[in-house]
Amino acid sequence: MENIHDCVIVGSGPSGFTAAIYAARADLKPQLYTGLEPGGQLTTTTEVDNFPGYPNGVTGPEMMMDLQKQAERFDTKVHYEVITKAIFSNERGGIHQLWAGEKEILAKTVIISTGATAKYLGLDDEKKYAGGGVSACATCDGFFYKGKEVIVVGGGDTAAEEATYLAKLCSKVTMLVRKNEFRASKAMIHRVENTPNIEVKFHHELIGIEGENNLVERAVVINNQTKATSKISVHGIFIAIGHQPNTDIFKDQITTDQNGYIVTEKGSTRTNFPGVFAAGDVQDAIYRQAVTAAGSGCMAAMDAEKYLGELE
Repeated sequence: MENIHDCVIVGSGPSGFTAAIYAARADLKPQLYTGLEPGGQLTTTTEVDNFPGYPNGVTGPEMMMDLQKQAERFDTKVHYEVITKAIFSNERGGIHQLWAGEKEILAKTVIISTGATAKYLGLDDEKKYAGGGVSACATCDGFFYKGKEVIVVGGGDTAAEEATYLAKLCSKVTMLVRKNEFRASKAMIHRVENTPNIEVKFHHELIGIEGENNLVERAVVINNQTKATSKISVHGIFIAIGHQPNTDIFKDQITTDQNGYIVTEKGSTRTNFPGVFAAGDVQDAIYRQAVTAAGSGCMAAMDAEKYLGELE
């Protein structure tokens, strides 16, 4: 029979590499598959100032390299491959099957840490100014715009939360809401309405971004009623139209919520399959922070170790 691994980790963000560190130290000899974006979303982040242990801050790519080196120090095997298919066993102690292209991988436990991808509008300018003023995370990047004017794009709870958070730091927050009303909950709408430095522009959409040296200086917006365009001087643009969990190859088997996030048992990382665990943003629609992802990666490795120990 082919080699059966004790632990296979799918994904290489903070949750994946933290799971690898803990699994490797437990002598599970984890095999980690990076996916299309080794290091996950943080590799597209210029500065990380809110992860413990970096008093002077660190770039996202540097931090992910540190996590990978630490995981490899304990003999994690990192595969720069994409898992394209999975068949999970319903039996306790069963063997799970994964494929990276034509290569079959067998595992006693699987930790899914494939993350979630922020939704963007699809403008070329979003890519051009990524890291230079365009962000999808106010908690991550809001500090850099302290005392400055910013825009939040979106009309749901996420946008309302981002706007009220940024309003505490920024001199002014302009919300661009595509329709004539919010999609947010009543409570979040009241918070926005009661925050004096938030201005809401209904029927407005972002259609372009201008700046120098890849730094945002102006947002180009259109009033979708009058079709009139205008420019708003800002330093930051926060796209807050939601996230898409990266669960497509698992969704026909793993139990997910209505938005596609993997459902885990309360107080654990266990999924509906014995020996299959989920960590990080793929199962967290609320916090979506590197440090919380890392914490759940630790939990998943400990859950996997306990599961294997109970099989002996």
